[in-house]
Amino acid sequence: MKKTFREAPEELALALAILAGLAGVSIYIVKLYFDYFQARQFTKYPAPIAKSLRRALYYTNISPDPNLARKYYKQALEQCNELQLDPFSDDVLGIRIQTAAWLEKIANYQGAITVLESVLRDCRTWVDWMEKSIADGTLDKSGKPPTAPKVVSEDQRPTLAENGEEEAPENLWHKRTRLLAKAVGTSTKLGALYSDNHVMEPENAQERLTWAVETALSESRRRHKEGVKKNEGPWMSPEEIGGAMESLALHYENESQFNLALPLFFQALRLCADPCHRVTIMNNLAVAFAQHPTQTSHESIPGAPSASSAISNPDMPTDRAGLLEAARNWARNAYSHAKEVKGDERTEECDEACAVALTNMGDIAALLGKKNDARKRFEQAIEMSKKIGFDSGVAQAEAGLRKL
Repeated sequence: MKKTFREAPEELALALAILAGLAGVSIYIVKLYFDYFQARQFTKYPAPIAKSLRRALYYTNISPDPNLARKYYKQALEQCNELQLDPFSDDVLGIRIQTAAWLEKIANYQGAITVLESVLRDCRTWVDWMEKSIADGTLDKSGKPPTAPKVVSEDQRPTLAENGEEEAPENLWHKRTRLLAKAVGTSTKLGALYSDNHVMEPENAQERLTWAVETALSESRRRHKEGVKKNEGPWMSPEEIGGAMESLALHYENESQFNLALPLFFQALRLCADPCHRVTIMNNLAVAFAQHPTQTSHESIPGAPSASSAISNPDMPTDRAGLLEAARNWARNAYSHAKEVKGDERTEECDEACAVALTNMGDIAALLGKKNDARKRFEQAIEMSKKIGFDSGVAQAEAGLRKL
């Protein structure tokens, strides 16, 4: 080696570099094989289904081909039916939800909506059937699943837990919890899709988002009143319920129904544990106050009676000056809280929220007739947005400047 290096140092260095590169490529290929082809997301399925899913995801992510991706997603679902997998298992529902995500990715929004509507309908139908069967005595009130002989083909395997042991049949109350939570999440996603600029069906969006919030709150109240049943499992976390409320609040805000959006934003803020996302909600509160009508409608918030009282609180501003003052305070709060978040808790959302808060302060100053202050805030927002690569923040602040 030393002799070769002395005689042809450049050639040896090149050869070593090529070998190192080949070794790196080999390691990457081996890692890709185990991460992609031997991942738990595939090995948990019977072999024929796993094969179809690998091909579907290959034509989704690696070599995009809509026709082939659609073919293999459809084939995977047909195989689930042929092999008698539980259509309400997370594994089978996951394929349907992944199919919807792929359809959204290729801008087939109506296709994604159709798939998710079928998931929502099936989950709700099962929950209704289970509750009716428990009520009329057809099923054991403990939720013990009925036993029935099952023929298993060579291509099938019993469902395995993470530790490799065969899973026990799922308690029906636990299954109800899982499917009801899946329905709430799916309904919330449908609300977002119906609100998308490519779809623009606000009535359907409101129906889906309202159902999600009402259902999440109703189940929480039921458990509080009756207690949690054995094997029922935990319900949605407060933060998850707050997320559903925030989605409905954003819908109301987009529809200029700020009197309905405000109470839901307050509830979402109270339930949110993420410091950077709390700042985003504060910015939304600033916008809602700034655009809130002076004549307040006392219409109640569907499914959230305690939240709806916020708008009729005597401490709430009712005149234009008071509403703008509240908006300015919330924008300032958003900015100061975003600056305070440090370390691992600080994410890109905090940086962008700082820029948005500055733009909001500029908009509010402009509404108050303080043009110099507004200009200063917009310029600060542009500078910060450019620094962090936040293009939409730049565009929003520049639009504010043009209006002055």
